[in-house]
Amino acid sequence: MPDPSTIVAIEAIPVVVPIRADIRLTTAHGTRDASAYVLVRVTTAGGHVGLGEATVDPLWNGEDSATALQCIRAYLAPEVIGISPLAIEQIGRAMERRTKAHPFAKAAVEMACWDLAGRILGVPVSTLLGGKVRERIATKFVVTATTPERAAELARQAVGQGFQTLKVKVGLGMEEDIARVRAVRDAVGPTIKITVDANGGWSVPAAIAAIRRMEPDQLTLVEQPVAPGDPRRLAEVRRAIGTPIMADESVFTFADAALLVQAGAADIFSLYPGKHGGLLPARKLAAFAEVNGLSASVGSNLELGIASAAMAHLAAATPAIDADRYPTDIIGPLYHEHDVVTDNRFVQRGHAVAPEGPGLGVALDEAAVREYRVQV
Repeated sequence: MPDPSTIVAIEAIPVVVPIRADIRLTTAHGTRDASAYVLVRVTTAGGHVGLGEATVDPLWNGEDSATALQCIRAYLAPEVIGISPLAIEQIGRAMERRTKAHPFAKAAVEMACWDLAGRILGVPVSTLLGGKVRERIATKFVVTATTPERAAELARQAVGQGFQTLKVKVGLGMEEDIARVRAVRDAVGPTIKITVDANGGWSVPAAIAAIRRMEPDQLTLVEQPVAPGDPRRLAEVRRAIGTPIMADESVFTFADAALLVQAGAADIFSLYPGKHGGLLPARKLAAFAEVNGLSASVGSNLELGIASAAMAHLAAATPAIDADRYPTDIIGPLYHEHDVVTDNRFVQRGHAVAPEGPGLGVALDEAAVREYRVQV
């Protein structure tokens, strides 16, 4: 008989969950009405089940449900079946040897293995990561790229609900961007933190000009002002302004991170499991940022409850993630009409906490999975 902890089955489930129309996000990447993701169920010989989630989006990360399903079923599952989920490093290396790229698909499988490891050992994932260094994880509300009037309304609502930090989407047109940020600042007053995120939508000259005009509105940080690909462009913006720069689309891999540090291109890395292939590489990147004098925060691709729980455990247990100074984006469940877990109340308006219980601490809502499951 196989060891009870041995992985014997991996199931990939495509779902499409609608995003709330009242706070639907428009960014430099476009507008998304629904999240077409892939859920993962990993089962051991002893009957334990772990959950993972691939938050794929071809406009942002180049993966979609079809490619994630193919990757998981054809390449990742054959490599991981037969290994214990307690061997996270071995699992990550096995997946990396089998296929390049596909970090979100790999992250879904690795995430499920962390969930399994915690369930088998009877402890939360945050404990497996070394234990909590913080109980509450500050989060920010994302204001879509809309009219200044609507942006101000959304900002006031968010602050009224408990958010102390707002992220305003920009990068679609300089004058509109500047007016949107000014309207948000006027609406919420001087004590609320405001960050802006261009999703790489500005050129270098436009970024410098726009940020300089926005800096009187007391920006906490500017996220990905220019397109990824050449850290020198990001470094040029950073040298020209006084506001900290956060790299998001520019930092997927360790090679990306090394080039950013070498170029002096960023002050903060936006990290999360999906983008880097799992919790373990995300944690390593956070440590890399720390030893090089940078901060880290947790970004988002509008995750559902499973991946949001993984992000919360990561943030709770990683000292290099400076959530108080640079609040995180663990907010995906708030933007969807429903979720695929039975309880996502660990994500609140203004903060998140790592769920209690073994593993990730969430359970699959089987009725919701049946409702949102699709054929790909």
